Amino acid sequence: MKTKLTIAALLVSSSAYAGVNNFSAADVSGVRLKRPGRVVISNTSSRITAFHFFGDVKEALVSLKTAPLSLNPFGAVLFNSNARVTTAMPAYMSEIIADASRAHGVDPRLVAAVAHRESRFNANAVSPVGACGVMQLMPATARYLGVNDIFDSRQNVFAGARYLRTLLDTFHGDLDLTLAAYNAGPGAVRKFNGVPPYRETQAYVRNVRAVYEASLR
Repeated sequence: MKTKLTIAALLVSSSAYAGVNNFSAADVSGVRLKRPGRVVISNTSSRITAFHFFGDVKEALVSLKTAPLSLNPFGAVLFNSNARVTTAMPAYMSEIIADASRAHGVDPRLVAAVAHRESRFNANAVSPVGACGVMQLMPATARYLGVNDIFDSRQNVFAGARYLRTLLDTFHGDLDLTLAAYNAGPGAVRKFNGVPPYRETQAYVRNVRAVYEASLR
């Protein structure tokens, strides 16, 4: 039972990300599997299951049913990485956003809208909760995305664009859920099965969406 509870905690913590995640017993403290092997977490839109592999045998440790999200894909324009950005910003920042957007296959107008809302393109911005740089990355997120210097504009914007693309893929192009996850975290979106009822997050989604949609005209 202790093993299943610990695996279940892992499942809940990873429930915002669709796909398959691999863990070994060493990655999960307190878990004592009777047989050596790998723990693989499969995450689909409707169910999260942890399997234990040993040799050619697979056993399900625990399976959790997840509530399906109501998705409203915005459209292919979100992934138009060659779009022209007309938002007023320093020339060097425009170049960085264009490069980052092409590298990660996301509309640079969306990256610019997020950067404007987050920091007004200020590379030295630090929020009261510790988010840093142009895209206001939390230090832990920045490290996960491979950022060595969070105040380096190029590293920061490239990481932010990569994170946006990951969220767009996770939420199948739903712009509101992507923006809500960028602001409040994908776990909060899953928890509330939509945009969380946080005043800040709801205002954030409205603001960035409005700026982005205006740039499409």
